[in-house]
Amino acid sequence: MTSDKIIRVSIWVYLGIFFSYLLGPLIIMSITAFNSPSFPRATPWECLTFEWFGALFQDERILNGIKNSILVGMGTVVLSVTMGLAGALMLTQIWPKLRATYYTIIIAPILIPGVVIGISTLVFWDRINRMLGLGADSFLSNGLFLTIIGQSTFIASYCMLVLVARLQRYDTALTEAALDLGATHAQAFRKVMMPFMMPAILSAGVLAFLASFENYNTTTFTFGEYPTLTIELAQKVRYGITPAISALAFMIVALTVFFALINEANIKRKKMVAEARKDATVGELAGKIEVPGIISRNPAAIALIVLLIGTVTVIGSAMNYSPAQCVASIQEQKRLETEKRIQELRDRRAKEAADKAAAEGAEGGATQSAPKPSNNSGFGGVFAPNTLQNEEEGASDEGAAGSSNNSGFGNVFDPNAIGNDNN
Repeated sequence: MTSDKIIRVSIWVYLGIFFSYLLGPLIIMSITAFNSPSFPRATPWECLTFEWFGALFQDERILNGIKNSILVGMGTVVLSVTMGLAGALMLTQIWPKLRATYYTIIIAPILIPGVVIGISTLVFWDRINRMLGLGADSFLSNGLFLTIIGQSTFIASYCMLVLVARLQRYDTALTEAALDLGATHAQAFRKVMMPFMMPAILSAGVLAFLASFENYNTTTFTFGEYPTLTIELAQKVRYGITPAISALAFMIVALTVFFALINEANIKRKKMVAEARKDATVGELAGKIEVPGIISRNPAAIALIVLLIGTVTVIGSAMNYSPAQCVASIQEQKRLETEKRIQELRDRRAKEAADKAAAEGAEGGATQSAPKPSNNSGFGGVFAPNTLQNEEEGASDEGAAGSSNNSGFGNVFDPNAIGNDNN
């Protein structure tokens, strides 16, 4: 094997491991959304079911969390993109010697932990609320307001980075030309700069919304009475989850892939139109340019159509499919397995009890059949363990029947001798 072939194989192996690590958890979670057990698991597979998607749309807490996340995301997009654009414009206009310091200050919120930002936001606006003499029900104590403010603190820095990258390619001569032609600064900004910055603004908006939608560290201190989706999911994980969460994850992944394919297909379409215009003659430019179809040489568009067909097929199958028979069969199988295990446990315990009884019986028979040892020692059985017991039994028998005075001392040492003399 040559070195080039080894390198190619190593690259493919690395890519396989990388994408398995990256996409493996998403695939496994997507599979659990279609499995019938009440706890998310991919194996063992039981029954194909779509009931967890219905359970998802019946969960009021999840739906309320999604609604709050969308509201917070929209507010964060508006505030973060606005502050990010202002910060990017300020960075290009500020005195060059202060740009490094200004840039460091603007980027600093990214480096601060979200927990610190959440606590500081809560404490700061609570102090402002008290200084203004407002009550606990004022908008300064509202969970949506605090969450939007807290998230925008660091998301605006991300937006500024995206906008600065676009703004560095802007030719300021365009604005100067517009001003020379009589446009005001507002008109030059709105009609010249904004169209150029629009792709970056849209990208920053998408980034801000996604960052807000998945944020937890900051939101956990500021949500108040408006828990977002991440807060609800964290609470469900703490007390137990169902495959409805997997269904939600599958829908989020599917929507992400769907919009990504739309964007890729649109980009590919624009490139095809640009190539067609570049190779067109003057006559073709004056007329109508023939552009290949959207599916032609556009893998993203093909994948998008396949995804749409698959989605429609799955939805149609879900409306007519019922897993009741499969679930009943699985439950009956589990019942039989449980009964079998219980019976095996009973048999094992009965066998153990019989073996124990047989062993005890064998030990008892061996004890009875063993001869008693004779008293052949020179000490007359003084050290035998049952000597005292036998003496006590003998004394009680003598006390009951009366003992004869056969000793040489005339019963002088008898404990009852004094009592008998008195009588």
